[in-house]
Amino acid sequence: MGGLLGATVEGVGGPDTLMDMRLHVVDHPLVAHKLTTLRDQRTDSATFRRLADELVTLLAYEATRDVRTEAVDIVTPVASTTGVKLSHPRPLVVPILRAGLGMLDGMVRLLPTAEVGFLGMIRNEETLQASTYATRMPEDLSGRQVYVLDPMLATGGTLVAAIQELIRRGADDVTAVVLLAAPEGVEIMERELAGTPVTVVTASVDERLNENGYIVPGLGDAGDRMYGAAE
Repeated sequence: MGGLLGATVEGVGGPDTLMDMRLHVVDHPLVAHKLTTLRDQRTDSATFRRLADELVTLLAYEATRDVRTEAVDIVTPVASTTGVKLSHPRPLVVPILRAGLGMLDGMVRLLPTAEVGFLGMIRNEETLQASTYATRMPEDLSGRQVYVLDPMLATGGTLVAAIQELIRRGADDVTAVVLLAAPEGVEIMERELAGTPVTVVTASVDERLNENGYIVPGLGDAGDRMYGAAE
């Protein structure tokens, strides 16, 4: 699945695991350029937020390549024709608070008619386990395509827990849009979500996690860099 953004696609599962997690690494000069500036520790919060927003829109283009549509008849100023529109039920966009909120505008810019839900999750910095503290989305997601927004796929715990909750509510097609991923997080998601229709779209799979669970070389704590390290 290439396209204008030149995405490279790696099937994480083998040939007999067609429903296993799919990984799309978007390979494009503008993506690499914006990501480089995001990584730079000298980039201030205002610039970081703006570039993250722009980068998400580029990633969203590839993430929505399989968005469901239906035929619609219209009349142009010249003639009648048939086009497409987004199918019902509309896609649902779910940012994981707090850092995922900084990705929302970039996503809905491409999907302005999508509905938006929210999922509040926090990671214990000692155990690296994620827990949910708030939800705001439909209880029944049957037949819905859902796009989850979280800047970092590090240990994978937060995204696994979030996607399991969406699947529990009936979502049958989940795409996670992340700025960066670590190999360890990708492996965890492939193992924990095997057999579920999940796709991860990212700008880069970095080298590794460090002893504190941060992606290396990464870009630091995305939430702190977007909003400041408020206590």
